[in-house]
Amino acid sequence: MREDRPIGTTRDPNAAAPLWLRAGFWICMAIAVAVVLRRLFALRHPSTSGPPQMAALDQVFASHALLTVAHIVPALLFVFLTPFVVFPRFARLKWPEQMLFPLGLIVGITAYAMSVDAVGGWIERSAVLFFNSLFLFSLLRAWLYKVRGQWFLKRRWLMRAVVVLLGIATTRPVMGVFFATSGLTHLTPRQFFGIAFWIGFSINWIVVEFWLRARKRPATA
Repeated sequence: MREDRPIGTTRDPNAAAPLWLRAGFWICMAIAVAVVLRRLFALRHPSTSGPPQMAALDQVFASHALLTVAHIVPALLFVFLTPFVVFPRFARLKWPEQMLFPLGLIVGITAYAMSVDAVGGWIERSAVLFFNSLFLFSLLRAWLYKVRGQWFLKRRWLMRAVVVLLGIATTRPVMGVFFATSGLTHLTPRQFFGIAFWIGFSINWIVVEFWLRARKRPATA
């Protein structure tokens, strides 16, 4: 089957993304990796001397440790593979993309299960249900376009899936603001976690949508 390859367009879809977007991607990558490693360490070595709010959060995740591990380990592997499918220089490598789809499916299914005991209640749960469904939908569209050999559309939807997943990293600085101002606002994690989820994931989705829609679809042979 013929691939939908970029020919005869004024904008090459393989061209490098702007510096600010690449910087945001690597920052999200670093935060996501740090969050997972920190959670794995906390599960293995629970702390009793940290801030009360953090200790309470650790206890929530420790109460369903197996599910947490089943979610964050595939997510960590997914994150490690994203540079191989995002940057055109690795386009010849097929195995990272092939692994990304089953890993994404595991991450999505376990995210639904994790949302049952959402720290932020229904506000957080609604954010997880919406953006996780968006993640799985984007991943499915990317896979269907891959099967059809429509390269350009596959890449666009795969980019959407990757950026939505990395939205969990964007929520962390937002949560940090809420934690830092909790003395003034008197908000607890149960009150602001859901808001932070909606803000963080929305930022990532809006940014990638604006960028993708600003790029021209290439003509095909």
